[in-house]
Amino acid sequence: MAFREVHVIEIREVLRGWLAGAGLRTVAAQAGVDRKTARRYVQAAQQAGVARDGGPGQVTDEVIAAVVSAVRPVRPAGYGSAWQQLHGQREQITAWVGQGLTVVKIGTLLQRRGVTVPYRTLHRFCVQCCGFGRGGQTVRVADGDPGVEVQVDFGQLGLLHDPVSGRRRLTHALIFTAVYSRHMFVWPTVSQTLEAVIAGCQQAWEFFGGVFPVLIPDNMPAIVADADAINPKFTVGWLDYAQHCGFVTDPARVRHAKDKPRVERTVQYVRSNFWAGETFLDVADAQARARLWCLQVAGQRIHGTIQARPAEVFAAAEAGLLLPVPPPYDVPIFKTVKVHRDFHIEVGKALYSVPKAYIGAHLDVRADSALVQLFHRGQLVKVHPRQRPGGRWTDPDDLPEQKVGYAMRDLDRLVAAARRHGDDVGIYAERLLDDKLPWTRMRAVYRLLGLARRYGDAAVNTACGKALEVDVVSVTKIASMLDRATAGDPAPPPRPAATTTGRFARDPGEYATSRTRLRIVRDDDAAAEAESAEVR
Repeated sequence: MAFREVHVIEIREVLRGWLAGAGLRTVAAQAGVDRKTARRYVQAAQQAGVARDGGPGQVTDEVIAAVVSAVRPVRPAGYGSAWQQLHGQREQITAWVGQGLTVVKIGTLLQRRGVTVPYRTLHRFCVQCCGFGRGGQTVRVADGDPGVEVQVDFGQLGLLHDPVSGRRRLTHALIFTAVYSRHMFVWPTVSQTLEAVIAGCQQAWEFFGGVFPVLIPDNMPAIVADADAINPKFTVGWLDYAQHCGFVTDPARVRHAKDKPRVERTVQYVRSNFWAGETFLDVADAQARARLWCLQVAGQRIHGTIQARPAEVFAAAEAGLLLPVPPPYDVPIFKTVKVHRDFHIEVGKALYSVPKAYIGAHLDVRADSALVQLFHRGQLVKVHPRQRPGGRWTDPDDLPEQKVGYAMRDLDRLVAAARRHGDDVGIYAERLLDDKLPWTRMRAVYRLLGLARRYGDAAVNTACGKALEVDVVSVTKIASMLDRATAGDPAPPPRPAATTTGRFARDPGEYATSRTRLRIVRDDDAAAEAESAEVR
């Protein structure tokens, strides 16, 4: 059998059975774990202060965390060393099984080969890997004590109109049969999910007026996650529901209908007497009529085996021995999720924050309609209110201090961070965020805080004060002032207004020149000028 880690729900199941007075073998069978594993967890619980006569209230989340921390088996390869040794002898063991040798004899022959393993491990290996124990004989099993066992099975009925999808869907009957009285309850359904099975169970407990202490189902996926003849693994959701109701699950073996013969014999009866020849409007109509059929027809017939009316035998011998009807059960979601680097996990298409220490780790989640609980190695690390699909719940304490304002769009926190660098810096941040969509301006404030870390609080506070005097709200301008080291210079005086008397604003005298123009005179030109002067 492959090694697997015991789940928190299974640990609680072990301790719950042990506190109720059951032996370790019984507790291990009920919880679906190995007896040695159950012993280790019980011993760890005793070391944590759990007393057997103290009641089930001792099994708190803190005790479970202490037990898990104290007992954590490590098997990197997934199997124990004994199982690995048996794998090397698989062909020979299969041959011995084919010859009809017992497990004890096979163990003796293996010891001669130098392979010594526990009997329980060898028996499990022979059953799972070598075909041991598959005979064709059977015996009639006694009914047992009244008010103890009920057998459960799905039986296919036929097609029925589904108003939700608007088409005909295959319908099954979830059948409950009391082992002692043969009184039955039938719950038609178009689904075999955990929610559908739990809904049928709740209706059955109300029909019977109580809960049977032992429930014997087949290996339906909603109940059994990993089928095994000795140690089946139940789904976490089903174990949680079993704890809610107080019953123990004892599933039949795979492809062994004789393990639950009482309910197997009623499938054909339900199909032929209740379903055949009838017309139902929808599933709700079939469920209501099935309840009446169980009371008036199936419960009042003379049963062929007990030669009595099942409803009368149940009322006389079993009704007063059942456990109380449990309150309505809020079906939770159980899953294992990974914490992403954005500090969030996804459960039910909604996001929930997790502290930084768990980034990259895998957490176990239990989410009902009210709360989302996060567990890490058996320890409760976070509780959030349940959100609708598409929603998000973020605890600011889970995020880094410098990123809380940006992630939560907390403008007050951002302004307070700016004000710690100076009063003018805080006022400047408020001016930057003065917008219809302030969160679109948050990056500008973060740049302003970066300038404060680079140039110092005093320089940035002075620059912001000067910029506010001239009503300039621009982080780029603040960065330019700091870069040119002009943050401490006085503001330049305003320019005088330009005059309108001239074309230019400057004095015309500025355009005057005193340079002498040079001229070159040729000889013939000089003579002509002289003659012209004499005539004049």
